[in-house]
Amino acid sequence: MTPEPLTPPTPGRRSAMQQQRVKDTEPEMRLRRALTARRVGYRLHRPLLEDRRRTTDIVFMGAKVAVDVRGCFWHGCPDHCRRGSANSAWWNAKLEANIARDEDSERRLTEAGWLVIVVWEHDDPDEAAERIMTAVNARRPRREAVEEATREERLEAWERLYGR
Repeated sequence: MTPEPLTPPTPGRRSAMQQQRVKDTEPEMRLRRALTARRVGYRLHRPLLEDRRRTTDIVFMGAKVAVDVRGCFWHGCPDHCRRGSANSAWWNAKLEANIARDEDSERRLTEAGWLVIVVWEHDDPDEAAERIMTAVNARRPRREAVEEATREERLEAWERLYGR
């Protein structure tokens, strides 16, 4: 059973929260530009769990690498998150719920065989892109191994990766 969603304390705050971008945020766009400069292909905003409302920002399907770009405030960055002093009980509950959801998604993706890389908005996009590419290259199947596999082995691998 899912807990009751938190309702913002005022209509003005609710309106401001509804206008927050979910996709294509500035930190995400900087990271995507750094990855594109490395001429690498990726997928965007894919639901990788049964809960289709939860999506992963950047996905490398073949390597099973999921990249989550998190804002320092909304996701409770351990280095930069400043919690509000006005209506602190509500804000603490809101941010703790966000952190718990992030941890749950990360745990479930890891259990499903994905490598989850978290990039915070304050991280340097070029350094993050290098870290991501190192992980993707390490997890990418070797071409020789794929060519040597039988048709049945390739189909089994496809089903394991994509669940079809």
